[in-house]
Parts: sequence; C-alpha cells; structure tokens
Amino acid sequence: MARTSRRVGVVLFQLGGPDSIEAIEPFLYNLFCDPDIIDFPFASIGRKALAKLISTTRARKVAHHYKAIGGYSPIRRHTERQARALEKRLCSEGLDARCFVAMRYWHPFTEEAVAALDASACDHVVLLPLYPQYSKTTTGSSLNEWNRKFSAAGRQVSCIHDFYRNGLYLDALADRVDEALSRFPDPNDVVLVFSAHSVPVAVIEQGDPYQRQIEETVALLVRRGGWLNCHRLCYQSKVGASKWLQPSLRNTIRELGAAGIRDICVVPISFVSDHVETLGEIDREGRQLALQAGITRFEMTEGLNVSPEFIGALAQLVTACVEPARKEPAFASQAMRVVAKG
Repeated sequence: MARTSRRVGVVLFQLGGPDSIEAIEPFLYNLFCDPDIIDFPFASIGRKALAKLISTTRARKVAHHYKAIGGYSPIRRHTERQARALEKRLCSEGLDARCFVAMRYWHPFTEEAVAALDASACDHVVLLPLYPQYSKTTTGSSLNEWNRKFSAAGRQVSCIHDFYRNGLYLDALADRVDEALSRFPDPNDVVLVFSAHSVPVAVIEQGDPYQRQIEETVALLVRRGGWLNCHRLCYQSKVGASKWLQPSLRNTIRELGAAGIRDICVVPISFVSDHVETLGEIDREGRQLALQAGITRFEMTEGLNVSPEFIGALAQLVTACVEPARKEPAFASQAMRVVAKG
C-alpha cells in the first residue's frame, strides 16, 4: 500500500483513573464536577460543593478496591499500550500515524493530549473514544472537553462516536468469552452475565442511546458467539440515591445463587480494558458475593486490552475515516467525517 503523505493524529479517550491512593479523591472530585455527569437546576452554584461531598464519601468506599489491585488504576497503562499497538498497526498498513491518550478526569488530561498533538504536526485528527457504546456521560463528556480545549486550525477532524457493531470488536469479545468458558468443566451449563456500567435513568429518558446500544451489543455478541447458554444483562457502579439502570450486578448474582445456579461467567460488556470496575467490583467483590450466594464457580472474561482483534478493530475504524474510498458499508454509520474550518 502506498504511504499517505498526510500525518494522522489519533486521540484515544478514556475516563482515566487515580495513579495512587491519594489521587482517588481528587480524581472523583473531577468526575463529579463534570456537568455531563452532575446536572440539576442551579447546578452551576452547587455542583462543586456536591462533588466535594460525594468524592470524599465515595473515596473511602472504593479505596479498598484500589488497594486490592495494587494501589492504583491500571487504566492508563492499558490505554497507553493500546495507543502504541494501534500506532504500530496503522503504520504497518501505510499510514503515517501518531496516537495520543486523553483522560477525562486524571493524567494525562485532555489539555496534555492537545499539546502533544499540536507538537506532532498532524494534518488529519481522528477522535476515538474507547467507549464501545455512546453515552453523553462518557463519549459526550470526553468530546465536549476536547472541543473546549482544542482548536482545529484548518486541520481535518473525524470523530468515531461508537463501535459496538464492528465485527472485529465483536470477534475480540467472543474470543474472551470462549476463553473464560473453557475454564469450566461443562461450559454449556454456565450462565453468562453481561455487566455494563450503569447510568442514571434520567439520562436515558432524555434520549441517551446507551441502554439500547448495550442491549444490542449483547444480542450481536450472543449471535456471533453462537452460545446456547442462558444469559442475563445487568448494570454496576451506581453512585448516589437517584434511580439508575437496573438490575444491578449484585442483585443478579444473588438471584442466580438463590435459583440454584452454580456456574456463572461475568462479561464486562461496556469496558475495553481491565481497571477497578472489572478487577475490583467484579472479580473481587462480585466473586465474594457469588460464593456467599452458593455459586461454586465464578469466572470473569479478561479485558480486551491489547487483543490483536481489538487493535485491528480500532485500526479499521481509523482507516475508514482517513481513506473513505476504502470504507466498508458495514462501518458507514460508525464514523462521521468533518472538515474543520478556521
């Protein structure tokens, strides 16, 4: 393939995570100060005070999860490895590509990614949020922050809003499920529990497509994997007293145990790397709860991390933005091409 004369900058977005126990509270404060997360009448007046209260309380509750997985979140390490793997893959396919990481609530912050991108002399910028399904609380928030910090200055900008329908992404997930099922004596008797990060019901009622896309992801994945196992969809990581998407992971585990189910495999369906919500909430807390509920065999699928299929999916999405003539019809709705003005 002939090498393009343009340099492509790919920005990988994630929420980020604390890099020490001391960073947990400020990380959470940044999160709950986000108007895309906390929004209510007169929020501009009370948001910071509420964020301080929630982050202080929440930090004490989750500190044990971080201590159990090494005292920090591994999400930055995984995301930077994904960036390097994607950059290598794109360059091997003939693109002069540079990949950057922009974390929403901790280092490297969005402005750090903007500075690195500006110094790299990229002609075409591809924005790639690492959230397979779109929500205003994740993809929307990351892109809003990017738009506040970034000036296109005549560069071409493309944005990928979701990728849960991408075939290579689904293949990568299916491989992780197959590997986890192989750990059971009888894989056919295992109940698959798909767990997604929950969001407030109010967000969905305002038109957010997240719940619909999560449900579609599960349907596509089950069809692609060809499993005949019973499966359930649930949600995790609820914060505060407002109504969030249900059923919860905790209640689902309890109900399965009470129904006499003895083998379950949890599949984190909305995450692309291992971090505190998989390693802490699911593999540690969920496992303990399962044992208490009478479940004798509990497994969790490994995060996609730098799975070759997953990196291939990301490369396919980026290439479809950069070289639209080669774009496959199946991905036509996944990337929006924008010519920046200014």
